[in-house]
Amino acid sequence: MIAWKPVALLGVSLSILVGCEPMSPVTRADPEPLRTRMEGPPNAKEDECWGRLTTPAIVETVTDQILLQPAEIGSDGTVRRQAVYKTETRQAIIREREDLWFETLCEEELTVEFVMSLQRALKARDIYSGRINGDLDPRTRRAIRAYQKPQGVDSAILTRAAARQLGLLAYGRDRLINQG
Repeated sequence: MIAWKPVALLGVSLSILVGCEPMSPVTRADPEPLRTRMEGPPNAKEDECWGRLTTPAIVETVTDQILLQPAEIGSDGTVRRQAVYKTETRQAIIREREDLWFETLCEEELTVEFVMSLQRALKARDIYSGRINGDLDPRTRRAIRAYQKPQGVDSAILTRAAARQLGLLAYGRDRLINQG
């Protein structure tokens, strides 16, 4: 059976077609990556959710002076004819485009209680100044971005690593044994 279903995703109301056939990911104008179980980095497990942050390539215009004809200099050191140069400009890639994959919490983990705890943790660090209401609203997302950006993740989607650092998720037993 195929039907249209209204869905709120990251604060945006959408209607999506649901049914028995696999769907392609929803494309959005919002630059934030979607948390999805359909894609992830190589070797990602099916039950994990991932976000992807794509950094653009840095391209620079380079100007080169190419010598076409050298200067002609007399035996007494005087310049008889100036050198002739050609100016060429080209685009050079300074840094390639990169995809940064990060493990995120899945939609069902982002309960009102969890988001309220997140807001309290960010407020305790003077990053969030809004109400503790359990909404993953734009103010909460800005605070998440502000917390994660110094760690190299310029995204408003909370990473599992950041949630652990904030004390909102437990570390796995295997990690504790390996550190010990």
